[in-house]
Amino acid sequence: MTAPRRWPRMPACILVVDDDPHIREVARFALVRAGHAVELATNGLEAEARLAHGGIDLVVLDVLMPELDGFGLCRRLRAEDPTRTPTPIVFLSSRGEEADRVLGLDLGADDYLAKPFSPRELVARVGAVLRRVVGAAPAPPRPALVVGNVTIDRDRHAVLVDDVPLAVTATELRLLATLALHRGRVLARGQLIATVYGADHHITERTIDTHVRNLRAKLAIAGATSVGEPGLIETIHGVGYRCG
Repeated sequence: MTAPRRWPRMPACILVVDDDPHIREVARFALVRAGHAVELATNGLEAEARLAHGGIDLVVLDVLMPELDGFGLCRRLRAEDPTRTPTPIVFLSSRGEEADRVLGLDLGADDYLAKPFSPRELVARVGAVLRRVVGAAPAPPRPALVVGNVTIDRDRHAVLVDDVPLAVTATELRLLATLALHRGRVLARGQLIATVYGADHHITERTIDTHVRNLRAKLAIAGATSVGEPGLIETIHGVGYRCG
């Protein structure tokens, strides 16, 4: 699949994917009024076929759809060649619970807007994602982070324990990389939320605790070690976490 065009360049081409014709029309009208070109798809399979032809700058993607739902399409898109620039995705869904927002962001979406939505907010969020993601210049290669027998390769989205790949989510990798970058320093949960998710996402501190717990379990099973005890990720009670 071809990479999205660089932005800002008007009009940006937005693919709106939703099985509800009313939602498609509301989103289309708002985005066209903001100066974007808009194409429409009714389900994930139709959207996947359109994306294969290239030229789409961003996808506004519903979750609950027939044929192939939004989460499934997002998984497929993010599993493609990691050397290609990913097409930005903004989820637009009636599933607005925190668990659904977290799952969407974990799968690699750039933003998540719950229905019912404000058309003006949709336009603002699409513009913010385009400026942040598509308009950014290619970043220089980042060195791998090494802590004990754990290697974190952010550019390749890989975590290795004794050179053996460890399956982690995008959020778990960002969390581990953030702690490793500030090794020895205690990071509060609020700091981790702002770094891992961005300041504009409403994620609770309990969500960070859950990610840390899951990440610890994976690292322990893989035999990850650190310089000292009690482990690679240390809890500082009442404050946050520290990479040992």
